[in-house]
Parts: sequence; C-alpha cells; structure tokens
Amino acid sequence: MTISDNLFIRIRDRKASLTPVEQRVAEYILANREEIPHLSIKNLAHASKTSDASVLRFCKTMGYGGYRSFIVSISASLSAKEEPVGEQYTDIQPGDELETIIANIGYNNIQSIEDTMRVIEHGAVTRAVQVLRESKRIVLFGIGASGIVCQDAEQKFSRINKNCRAYTDGHGQLTAASLMTEGDVAIFVSNSGETLEILDSLDIVRKNGVYTIAITKYNKSTLSESADAVLSISTPEITIRSGAMGSRIAMLTVIDMLFAGVASADYDQVKTYLAKSHDIISSKRKK
Repeated sequence: MTISDNLFIRIRDRKASLTPVEQRVAEYILANREEIPHLSIKNLAHASKTSDASVLRFCKTMGYGGYRSFIVSISASLSAKEEPVGEQYTDIQPGDELETIIANIGYNNIQSIEDTMRVIEHGAVTRAVQVLRESKRIVLFGIGASGIVCQDAEQKFSRINKNCRAYTDGHGQLTAASLMTEGDVAIFVSNSGETLEILDSLDIVRKNGVYTIAITKYNKSTLSESADAVLSISTPEITIRSGAMGSRIAMLTVIDMLFAGVASADYDQVKTYLAKSHDIISSKRKK
C-alpha cells in the first residue's frame, strides 16, 4: 500500500462537503473502522441509520463504483496499521508549556505533510508539471496565508527563469486575471476553495482559455470542482491558529513538488539558471 491510499484520511477531509445523510455514513465509518470490512451494505445502512441507497451514494461520492471496491479500499487502509484518524492533531491550548508547544507544532506539521501525501493524486501532479513546463507565464493567486505560499512559488520559479508572478490582493488579482491568455497557467491557492476573490479571478481566467491549477483542501468546493487540475492537501480539523499553520506547510510542500518536477524534467537548461542565481546571491554574503 502506498502512502497515498489511506481512505480514512479522505473521508475525514471530505466529510464537511457531504450531504447530511452521507455524513452519518462517514461518521459511523470513522468511529467504527475495524468493524466496516465485516459489514454488508445492508448492515452498514442499518448501523448508520441510513439506507442501502445512501451507503451506495456515499461510496460513489468517494470515487468508488460500488460497495465491494469501497470495502477493499477500507481493508487496505486498515492493513497500514496507522494511528486513528481524526484525533492526531493538537490545537493551541492556553498556558501550554513551551516544550509541549514545540512538540505539538512539530507533530501537526509532520502530520499535515503525511496526510497530504495520502490524498494528493500523482496523475494531477504530473499534468500540472507538464503544463508548467510548457507555459508562457505562470500567475499565482492567493489571499492571506495562501498569498505567502504564492510568493514562495514566485521566488522558486523565478530562479529557473520562468516568467512567474504572485498576486495577493483582490484588485491586483482581478487585473492580472483579465490580462491572462491561452498558453498561460494560473495557480489558485485556497485552503477552503471558497475564497470569493479567488473565485472571481478563476472565473475570468477560465473565460480567457487559461489552464487552471488548484491547491486546496481535499473537499468538494467551488475551486476544486472548477479547476483543470486539483492538487489536494489534507489539514487538521482544529479551530485556532495551528490549523492555518498546517495548511500552509502542506501547500508549501505541493509547491516544492511542482518546482522540483519542472526543474528535474528540464535540468540541463535549468542548472545554468540555478548556478547563476546561486553565484550572485553567494557574492552578497559576508566572507
């Protein structure tokens, strides 16, 4: 089993976007995961207080053709012997000792990356890398903490001589979106996938024939439903600042994947740019 196959992570992250009936199925599965492979569709429907049809709709929503293939994936996830899903993240608590904070932040960030590796689709990354290699220009759109991720991408791709620009305010994004044309690539970074400024710009670039890439939480959202390629991240279900920290770390990891994918595929050309940028920056360091 590869790290990208854990179904329980995907159910947890997708749960908020399910119908109320499908949520009951999801909650029962997450709370009784060891029991699920032994249940028929009728037994699961009864246990979750739903119906056979509701369980089947849930399976199809999660990307499975039927109940049998869903159960096979459940069994594979259980065989990984991982920690219970949904209780691994720790939020900021008042009066925590610094040692506790250090351990919790480190653990949350590690877990965000590992969970992201379980939900991101390798095929989507492959497609995104290919279009970025062929692009005339790369434009990134993000607000707040997502904007910082866009700026990191701008810095990285600029180092290999890609025409790349990050826009982090609503008005600048609208202007940039209106000027994009076919052959450009637009990357939209939004944890929720429902940021209004992002969706306004997305609508504009799609009308201009621009290829769109979304970096967003594994969930059903307007952004994930509309983009050409979706690079999913997994983030904790916690309420204070550490949630934003986890999503930022996961998003930065996805940016690193894209940058490394482009740089590796075009290495003979890229190594010259990397060497030049390294030399000029090194010359400014104190000897």
